Amino acid sequence: MQNKDVFSKIENETNQMASTLMELIRIPAIGPENGGDGELKKAEKLTQILTSMEFDSIERFDAEDERVPSKRRPNVIAYYRGGNDDEKLWLITHLDIVPAGEESLWTITKPFEPTIKDEKIYGRGSEDNMQPMVASIYTAKVLKELGIKPKRTIALAFVSDEEQGSKYGIQHLIKQGLFKKDDLLLVPDSGNEDGSFIEIAEKSAIWFRIRTIGKQAHASRPHTGLNAHRVGMQFALALDKMLHDKYSRKDAYFDPPGSTVEPTKKDKNVDAVNILPGEDLVYFDCRILPNYDIDEIISNIKEFAKEYEKETGASIKFEPLSISPAPQPTDANAKVVTNLKEAIRTVRGIEPKVGGIGGGTCAAFFRKINVPAVVWSTIDETAHQPNEYSKIKNMVGDAKVFALMALL
Repeated sequence: MQNKDVFSKIENETNQMASTLMELIRIPAIGPENGGDGELKKAEKLTQILTSMEFDSIERFDAEDERVPSKRRPNVIAYYRGGNDDEKLWLITHLDIVPAGEESLWTITKPFEPTIKDEKIYGRGSEDNMQPMVASIYTAKVLKELGIKPKRTIALAFVSDEEQGSKYGIQHLIKQGLFKKDDLLLVPDSGNEDGSFIEIAEKSAIWFRIRTIGKQAHASRPHTGLNAHRVGMQFALALDKMLHDKYSRKDAYFDPPGSTVEPTKKDKNVDAVNILPGEDLVYFDCRILPNYDIDEIISNIKEFAKEYEKETGASIKFEPLSISPAPQPTDANAKVVTNLKEAIRTVRGIEPKVGGIGGGTCAAFFRKINVPAVVWSTIDETAHQPNEYSKIKNMVGDAKVFALMALL
């Protein structure tokens, strides 16, 4: 009967949950790497929401960052105390979002003007990561209003800087000694459409920049210079093919099953169309299966660049931005995994499965310190795309799963 009361109460909060989600979407929280002012305004609005719900306590752990106007990156934690305060259920979501991208591609609404259509809430950050953020908030709100004391304390962490490496977010919180091995840590930052997939492993990640240096000249006299843009494009395509061919192993445990190598960002090289570029910059995002050696891959990239330098006369430099070797996966029999599986079975009536993803969530940092963590939510995987959306029913359903995890 208790579960039914909780689930019914969560369903009754549907409209308010949708309203809160839209309220948060309206506040951009973009990191300085992407030209944003950080997460402070969203953290302040979030704190107002949490304060109005009378959580047992709310704390701030800011990280200093001179690149944003406030000089700090906020991390907010809210507690609803349970019967066992020594074993907490952590629900960890992130405040920051990626930029909107080309606004003309947003055909449903503007990125930061959320709207509801076909039971979906459209807007940048709706799925990544405001949907589970709101679900976690209303999980605790409903239990508190029903007067139900959870088996374990619910700790909600709202962190900065997840999209750019988590130095000012979850890594900062880990240094504060807040997390214990007996805690249940859930990071709702990936998943699938029916909520059956639990992520317990991630790939290694390498972000790097290729800097190609030639010789600037007038575009009508290319023989007097060395076109860094042409060489850079050719090298990027050749490097892309080399890495795909050399590291082509598949592992069905991961989704997608192979390593991914993607040229992504491109920096501006010259200011006018009639200038032969003397420098060219292109970026790569690589997610590598854990059984490959990261140092070997980097060494191969550098050797490949040297060969191209000899062929072209240009200077080609490998410049690492972020290198994150895959940590050991969470044990499939860890308490947080079995607890989550039971909650999913009860709420959804489906049999969950475990596996790995491309990587890049906060869970990896817990695994590095041997604290079990899982990643789970119910999403259509529209994150980082134009017309990003959140299904309202997913937000409500995930709140039910969170609530049951606190009670089991």
